[in-house]
Amino acid sequence: MGAETVEEPDGGGDAEAAVEEDLATLLSERDQFKDIALRLQADFDNYRKRVAKDRADEVDRATGRLIEALLPVLDACEAAFTHDVGGIEPIWSALIGALQKQGLEALDLQGKPFDPSVAEAVVHEPGGDDEVDHPIVSETMRTGYTWQGKVLRPAMVVVKG
Repeated sequence: MGAETVEEPDGGGDAEAAVEEDLATLLSERDQFKDIALRLQADFDNYRKRVAKDRADEVDRATGRLIEALLPVLDACEAAFTHDVGGIEPIWSALIGALQKQGLEALDLQGKPFDPSVAEAVVHEPGGDDEVDHPIVSETMRTGYTWQGKVLRPAMVVVKG
């Protein structure tokens, strides 16, 4: 009795082809699921970045509204300082210092060419002998401010020329 050899039926090639076909299908599905997972990850990353940007923008808008609401207080302190009201300088300095830390900048326009994007001309004086081509800010009646590079409130100025 010798070793028996088992012969595969003629369908042996078909089984191999079926396995290869199943393997190809599985690999294709795996690639599709991988693509879906990568897209979902990218969508989530974009969502996270958009939410963070929206949150930062809202904080900036809220800070801008707060600073804008404090401008009349700042104006009152400046007027009191100008009229030598005693004891106002430390309060005014503290207020302007705190607001500057948040990005507020006072516009210094004295002696500079008039720019309607940062100032409102409320008085126009005739020019002197040294007439120039463009009007010059001769006096600031109300200080203007910028915040984060944008004009928060234009200055009210007197222009000459």
